[in-house]
Amino acid sequence: KFLDNKFVVKSSFGHIRDLAKDGVAIDEENGTYTPKYIVPKEKSKLVKELKESAKAAESVWLATDEDREGEAISWHLCEVLGLDINDVKRIVFHEITKPAIKKAVDEPRKLDINLVNAQQARRVLDRLVGFELSPVLWKKVASATTLSAGRVQSVAVKLIVEREREIENFKSVNTFKVVAHFNVDDNSFVNANLIKNLPDLKSAESFLNECAKSVFEVSKLEKKPAKKSPVAPFTTSTLQQEAGRKLGYSVGQTMSIAQKLYEQGHITYMRTDSTNLSNFAMNGIKDEIINSYGAEYYKSRQYKTKNKDAQEAHEAIRPTSFDKHDISGDNQSERLYDLIWKRTVSSQMSDAQLEKTIVTINVSESDKNLVARGEVLKFDGFLKLYLESTDDENVEETGMLPELNEGQSLDLNNMFARERFSHHPARF
Repeated sequence: KFLDNKFVVKSSFGHIRDLAKDGVAIDEENGTYTPKYIVPKEKSKLVKELKESAKAAESVWLATDEDREGEAISWHLCEVLGLDINDVKRIVFHEITKPAIKKAVDEPRKLDINLVNAQQARRVLDRLVGFELSPVLWKKVASATTLSAGRVQSVAVKLIVEREREIENFKSVNTFKVVAHFNVDDNSFVNANLIKNLPDLKSAESFLNECAKSVFEVSKLEKKPAKKSPVAPFTTSTLQQEAGRKLGYSVGQTMSIAQKLYEQGHITYMRTDSTNLSNFAMNGIKDEIINSYGAEYYKSRQYKTKNKDAQEAHEAIRPTSFDKHDISGDNQSERLYDLIWKRTVSSQMSDAQLEKTIVTINVSESDKNLVARGEVLKFDGFLKLYLESTDDENVEETGMLPELNEGQSLDLNNMFARERFSHHPARF
């Protein structure tokens, strides 16, 4: 429909050739590592139909995905259908919308043989590693031949085993954390603690006894302006992590829902390691923020992709239309779309402005000081829309503090020393 019936659109339904199933199907003996491909039986009818269509056509355009698998599918089609890779037109797009498809047709390119070779290298490694290691598993772990060891799995298992050994060999250390609660007036209080935990019960009891005879005074107030900045739009891996933390979706579930959203034209292509946004997207987000929240909430940002090998031609995962705040679909699709929309729009919003306060409290009968920390939100900025989750259990939480002055006396409500044990490294 998008191309006004000038094209006959056919699907290869993924790969039309694969490595032969009998043996490694890689030429190791001659040192060339050439893969031996076959057309699987279940694809033979489809290949016959595609060959007939290709013969009848004036020209053949290949529009597979813009990743190494997609490029390899295009190459295999050239090989099987007898197409010259120099003549065939290769087009790519990141969203299924009329402007994107038209733009792709206006700018065809050649097949990227480097990307094809990258995919072939991956398949060769899969076979070489799998065929070497999997029989060891069947022999040593379980006789069932369903177990497999791949080029990725094997390294991942090694990392998990190493971490487990660290956990088994970990020796826990106990210390005492001192926490104090002070009344400021009838409605407000301050929670403070010693910066460094005390090493044993004797030193904890000694400090508490000193405090029982002490008066407490605010000896120092430090107020520092601080800001919190939004995070980059989603890549494949950050979408998987955040959907796991916020929505409880597995990696497979997230990718399956994202695939559906992409096919329905709601989001751009969901396999990307780029944090780039196109000018079209940037303008759409700008309009959305200014119209919904006001100009003070907008700040244009370009995010650098950390991975130097990232495909910068790709965009981050984003909605195809920013005035579409939500979609109608099943609950899981709606929630994932909402997450992608908020993350993308918030990436172009202003910093949140905070005021961080550190209060040092003098203990008259001790050489140790107590410290209270807090922060005040002065301007919410991007936090109006989105806050990234974290897996880090050790992030220190800071609360709100009442108005305090240097030299102010504080009334101790209670104080205790709680025994704490150091934790082994977390499992992944």
